[in-house]
Amino acid sequence: MTTRQGTDRQTWPAPVERLMGIMVDAHISIMICLGLRLGLFRALKDAGLATSAEVAALAGLHERWVREWLRGQATAGVINYRGDGRFELPTELVAFLADENHVMFMGHNFDSLPAKMNFVERLPESFRTGLGLSYDDFGPETAAAAEELFRNWYRQVLVPIALPWLDGVVAKLKAGAKVADVGCGAGIALIEMAKAFPQSEFHGYEISEHAIARAEANREEAATGSVAFHNVTSEPLPADGSFDLITTFDCLHDMTKPDQAAAAIRAAVSPDGTWFIVDINSAPTFEGNLTNPFAPMLYTFSILACMSSGLSEPGGAGLGTCGLPEPSMRELANGAGFTRFRRLDLPHPVNAYYEARP
Repeated sequence: MTTRQGTDRQTWPAPVERLMGIMVDAHISIMICLGLRLGLFRALKDAGLATSAEVAALAGLHERWVREWLRGQATAGVINYRGDGRFELPTELVAFLADENHVMFMGHNFDSLPAKMNFVERLPESFRTGLGLSYDDFGPETAAAAEELFRNWYRQVLVPIALPWLDGVVAKLKAGAKVADVGCGAGIALIEMAKAFPQSEFHGYEISEHAIARAEANREEAATGSVAFHNVTSEPLPADGSFDLITTFDCLHDMTKPDQAAAAIRAAVSPDGTWFIVDINSAPTFEGNLTNPFAPMLYTFSILACMSSGLSEPGGAGLGTCGLPEPSMRELANGAGFTRFRRLDLPHPVNAYYEARP
């Protein structure tokens, strides 16, 4: 007598069903990454309702391979199958998968998966020793991935929507202000502000040499002379109270010494200046994060990058991606000497926004 126990899905307990779903989704993600790299989602957007031959022709690819990819994405529910060999990209997913300039584009999250899997080869040593890897330890690809992750928000939201939430900041920028972006990455935020406010002066501070290299290239391409980038290891943020606005975008939780960074920002900002903080919107307790649908991704980011960076030096804080919820961020700002702190009601699926004043 034979038994089907273990192969019949109706007999699987819920944890096994969940695990199988994760396994299937991982393979779907690989094919989404491939489709993005091959321009297949853009071809589907342009084709509308189309056969595999029509999609292949638009993408300049071999039909048989495209047909298999389309069938896989249709069975995954990523694209629609309408019968008669015709497929389409749901209109709801165009911005997420086919429009690289849309603020909701998610392609970079999938496109970076192969590089992230390569990181796994280096992490066992960190688990054994406790010492993490810095962003530069992973090579220039990490700086490029971070640039893509935030680029559209900086270009479409920062200047017209986010900055007006800060008390009096836009008026200062129009008149001529001094601005620093600490953890500036590839410099896109500073460049966008410099374009919008040519009377102001902008400085980016970064520890990653790969990021600074990308920032310099972006500055040259943008042809803006009001932006300068500094390696903070040799050119630290000056403690002269000269900056009207200091920004930190999704970087405090990555730092080995976030308290020292906050203290340096307090010393650098003017008495009537502003610290604009963007960081992860996490719950104050782990139990609170259990119901956050993004939490599994955030804790994965933490091991692959954020916590690793925070532990890349002996004695590093190692806060992790979810390590600065609002109460902790408020405590960090107050401990550095900021006396006014408020959360801004800017919508975002992952981030929280704060304004701190001396």
